Amino acid sequence: MKKLINDPAEVVDAALAGMAAAHPDLRVDAKQRVVARADAPVPGKVGLVSGGGSGHEPLHAGFVGPGMLDAACAGEIFTSPVPDQILAATAAADGGAGVLHIVKNYTGDVMNFEMAAELAAAETGIEVLAVVVNDDVAVQDSLYTAGRRGVGATVVLEKIAGAAAEQRRTLAEVAGIATRVSADSRSMGVALTSCTVPAVGRPTFELGPDDMELGIGIHGEPGRQRLPLAPAHEVAGLLVEPLLADLPFRRGDRVLCLLNGMGGTPLLELYLMFDEVSRILRGHGIEIARSLVGSYITSLDMAGCSVTLTRLDDELTALWDYPVRTPALRWGM
Repeated sequence: MKKLINDPAEVVDAALAGMAAAHPDLRVDAKQRVVARADAPVPGKVGLVSGGGSGHEPLHAGFVGPGMLDAACAGEIFTSPVPDQILAATAAADGGAGVLHIVKNYTGDVMNFEMAAELAAAETGIEVLAVVVNDDVAVQDSLYTAGRRGVGATVVLEKIAGAAAEQRRTLAEVAGIATRVSADSRSMGVALTSCTVPAVGRPTFELGPDDMELGIGIHGEPGRQRLPLAPAHEVAGLLVEPLLADLPFRRGDRVLCLLNGMGGTPLLELYLMFDEVSRILRGHGIEIARSLVGSYITSLDMAGCSVTLTRLDDELTALWDYPVRTPALRWGM
């Protein structure tokens, strides 16, 4: 294992310390491992809270700031944050208009966010609603979930819901928009290599030099099938065609296309893959109205990528375009 670390047991805390040093417009609670906007809570604004296991950076702390999340909590690598952390993040985000929890569909995340919401209601009276993201079409159930996993659509949902909250929409309205984004998003990923968890020191799974895993999860969960490594245009088809059939997307649809790197894939290859994905979508009469290319929801050092398609209308497009200022996404400010 070759990694730029000191003690594997202190990786998360050291990374959060670095985030605090690099981004003075954020407030980092080292004890609770909560990252919040420096101006949080914002009075009269719905607070947005998300979180999950570390190792998926920039998700979630990299999306804290005006136009996206108010607070995020970091668990150990690939491990859900505990309810006390989520409760601390909820309190940090509560500006009096309620708090929306954005939860990826993994059993630990769902359970702990539910417990935190119950604690918030009982101890502080904060009104909390939750939206569960379950956009991965690769498998219906996995080692970590009941139902579909939450993956790339989490980024899209946090951005669009964050814009709605910034516009001072109500908690019910923000939750409704988030639910629409989740319902109209589909994702699929592929791995070319495994990731290596620092505390383990070896690859999570074995993948031969001429193999790829289609439909991999962001924690290294198995996908749909193991296949021989193929050219990019074939891989793009294997990723995109199941998305189009599943929603289903139709000719004339306008979409946001996120071409996401899994942590170990160079941007050169991601743009090459985006070109292949765009060719397929044009062939189906689907317009890429908005796009995002880069590593936004990762699996440590895994090589591979994922594709997320979100069907857009005028309202969702305007919310995507709304100004945002976070460590990982920034425009219009």
